[in-house]
Amino acid sequence: MSAAIAAMITAVVGVLGTLFAPLITSWVTKRQRTAESRVEDQRRLFEDRRTAYTSMNRATGHFHTLLKDALHRTRDGVYTDDDRARLEEGRRDYRDRYAEAQMIVPEAVLDSSRELNVVLASVDAALKRIDRGLPRDGETAGQLLLDLKAADPKLTAMHRLMRQDLGVSD
Repeated sequence: MSAAIAAMITAVVGVLGTLFAPLITSWVTKRQRTAESRVEDQRRLFEDRRTAYTSMNRATGHFHTLLKDALHRTRDGVYTDDDRARLEEGRRDYRDRYAEAQMIVPEAVLDSSRELNVVLASVDAALKRIDRGLPRDGETAGQLLLDLKAADPKLTAMHRLMRQDLGVSD
């Protein structure tokens, strides 16, 4: 190859390199930003799920405790309007946290939460009937306290699914 052709090829490669360098740099930068954005989105979704789990866990446990307390107070004949108001507030918070979580958490956690809700809602409805003086056969505060114990393993199962989803292992 002659020196002139080698010089011409070198010049063309140099010009093309100069022209394409900004394009290649832009392409690499765009790929890095896309990867960083994807990682940030995954981190944000993880944080959103963790926040939803924390709220669901707190509200569910609180509602469960309020129901248990209301049943004890009903059984003992000391259930007051303040107790009713606290239970209603806990019930609303429980429903709100579940509604927020529906768009964030996996279906398995929602299914577990629904199973728990069946027990809590059943006991809550029966407590309201007792409080109004309209209990069904066999509905007593003592029996509802026993029925509420069925929520304990369901609550534990829901916690376990939440922890697994977050990658927490024992």
